Amino acid sequence: MARFRFLLFIAFLILGRSTLWAGAATSLPAIEQKTRNMKAFPGFIPFYWDAASGKIYLKISLWNQEFLYLNSLPAGIGSNDIGLDRGQLGDTRVVKFVRSGPKVLLMQPNYRFRAITNNDEEKKAVQDAFAVSVLWGFKAVAASGKDVLVDATPFFLRDAHGVAKTLKQTHQGNYRLDAGRSAVYLPNTKNFPKNTEIEAIITLVGEPSGRYIRQVTPTPESVTVRMHHSFIQLPDNHYKPRKFDPRAGFLGISYMDFATPIGEPLRKQFIARHRLEKKDPSAPLSEAVQPIVYYVDSGAPEPIRSALIEGASWWNQAFKAAGYKNAFQVKVLPPDADPMDIRYNVIQWVHRATRGWSYGSSVVDPRTGEIIKGHISLGSQRVRQDYLIAEGLLAPYEEGKAVPPAMLKMALARLRQLAAHEVGHTLGLAHNFAASTHNRASVMDYPHPVIKIEPGGKLDLSDAYATGIGEWDKVAIRYGYAEVPRRENE
Repeated sequence: MARFRFLLFIAFLILGRSTLWAGAATSLPAIEQKTRNMKAFPGFIPFYWDAASGKIYLKISLWNQEFLYLNSLPAGIGSNDIGLDRGQLGDTRVVKFVRSGPKVLLMQPNYRFRAITNNDEEKKAVQDAFAVSVLWGFKAVAASGKDVLVDATPFFLRDAHGVAKTLKQTHQGNYRLDAGRSAVYLPNTKNFPKNTEIEAIITLVGEPSGRYIRQVTPTPESVTVRMHHSFIQLPDNHYKPRKFDPRAGFLGISYMDFATPIGEPLRKQFIARHRLEKKDPSAPLSEAVQPIVYYVDSGAPEPIRSALIEGASWWNQAFKAAGYKNAFQVKVLPPDADPMDIRYNVIQWVHRATRGWSYGSSVVDPRTGEIIKGHISLGSQRVRQDYLIAEGLLAPYEEGKAVPPAMLKMALARLRQLAAHEVGHTLGLAHNFAASTHNRASVMDYPHPVIKIEPGGKLDLSDAYATGIGEWDKVAIRYGYAEVPRRENE
């Protein structure tokens, strides 16, 4: 009898707890009720802006459906030595929302290890063998059917780009996030059918200990930047990955496939490239279904802007050699476009306190290697360095004489080549450091200026840098982008 009473007591506790949990779930207000005084932003992942509290609420209905998450730094610090530049991209991650009771987890599956097979049990064995990452935990604040509303403000108002960590690593000081001085940045917070873009003003406070942070911050005890968050719909499954070949000059992705037959390598490698298809696959030269379009920073002044457009446009020569007509285009970024918007391939003109690096980055689908966004950062003082090189060579110091126009021409020639070089990285190409010894065969080399000496000792700068794309670049683009007939080996 005593045992029966004990079991009855346990059953009562379990039933009571279940009732409490059910009550907690059903006690949540409806989403329509919770958001009635908020501004709605419909789009890929709908969200609401509550001006009264300064909060962002995400409406989640894409359960267990994968998408891309990217963080970036649209407004940086301006020091090449620190390395936190305007427009710097962070990691690209495949993520999904997973719900467990009142909790909503943002989970990142592990695509480094896979089983490419139709056997679900074999896939599960690999998935369970390696860790995943939960990037954030949200709590439901409202619900309507399967849709859940979460307060995502803490997720967006955090040091997602790791600025404090970078400042510490570069010996600039110990900083921490100040939530009281951080807020949602509405001008660049937008929603579109296939991507959700949310931006925040982030302030870090601390004791500065390095001269670089003092050099570029008005009050170095308070460092304020902006951080951008992108939720991106994954591309469809019509893209066909192309195998990596070390002779082809491409960058790419790799993963281990545990469904591989014993006699074959576990590691699989594929090149990184944009999706490009011919309108007429049978034609030797055809327009593209969707051309690749790059946009030059509208903040770049003339004559620099025209030089960037011209140099980047050289790549159309390589795509033409690969069988495409006008498939690579360069335009000026529209005034209302956000450079961090995933829909734009961008060439940014980036200012720093001192001369600094230029580099090409890409948002790449980690599953396939498909490039979704090319993003180039060109240091604005580089053109001045080349101008000074020309000045040092010509030494135009005769009193009363005008500065030779050859100096500016040489600097702009180098800038055109630099624009082509960094765009090349965002097309998937690696460096080619042999090209300069083979008749300037690639813009993916680091070129040394070729200076000719005329009779009498006068220096000729007119051929300091090559014009146009190199022969190797055409070969590489043909491997990466040319459509290969089905019966032929890529």
